[in-house]
Amino acid sequence: MPVALAPDLPWPGARPLPDAFFNRDAQTLARELLGKVIRHRFGGLWLSARIIETEAYYLVDKGSHASLGYTEKRRALFADGGHIYMYYARGGDSLNFSAHGPGNAVLIKSAYPWLDAHSGPEALATMQRNNPDGHGQPRPAERLCAGQTLLCRALGLKVRDWDAQRFDLKRLFVEDVGEQPAAIIQCARLGIPKGRDEHLPYRFVDADYTRHCTRNPLRRGQVEGRDYRMLTAEPSQA
Repeated sequence: MPVALAPDLPWPGARPLPDAFFNRDAQTLARELLGKVIRHRFGGLWLSARIIETEAYYLVDKGSHASLGYTEKRRALFADGGHIYMYYARGGDSLNFSAHGPGNAVLIKSAYPWLDAHSGPEALATMQRNNPDGHGQPRPAERLCAGQTLLCRALGLKVRDWDAQRFDLKRLFVEDVGEQPAAIIQCARLGIPKGRDEHLPYRFVDADYTRHCTRNPLRRGQVEGRDYRMLTAEPSQA
């Protein structure tokens, strides 16, 4: 029997997450994705951002798109783990990955620009051009990906290009770069309408990046045990 060859890597030593990584419980996947880096090939450059905030969603969860039923637009949510589901939110694009079980997925809520040998200052400058502030000026790096639509805008990710697609090692993938949160904050998701399971604690934030996520879970007035839980990160299973 011929031996299956490994797919061509974008560069020697790259560590893209395999499809099997995504085929796990949505909350587990949401935690495990913290510290991983999204890589998108755009304009000849690899634009990259470290995931710092995620939200898990389930088919039985009233706050999920899947709970509204299967449609052709939502087909990626009902596919096996590792499919890309993108949709429009407040006029911008949002990025999700399907998890284990039909209708279960993880929303990439925010990230932080990642610079290394494959994504340098020119890549960061491109992300800032993609996502300027309200005055057309370069947005500070710490706010560049601080929200689900800001993240997609900075990375150049569009619904029309990636919804219902698989990862492509030459264009878009998620990489394990060896980074892992020291601690994770678990709390309720954001923007869930009242009566749609808004209380469920399915939001996960890298504790070292709380000031750079969509909304700081440690802001004044928040009480541990009531508003959030502090979790010790487990060793990655990538």
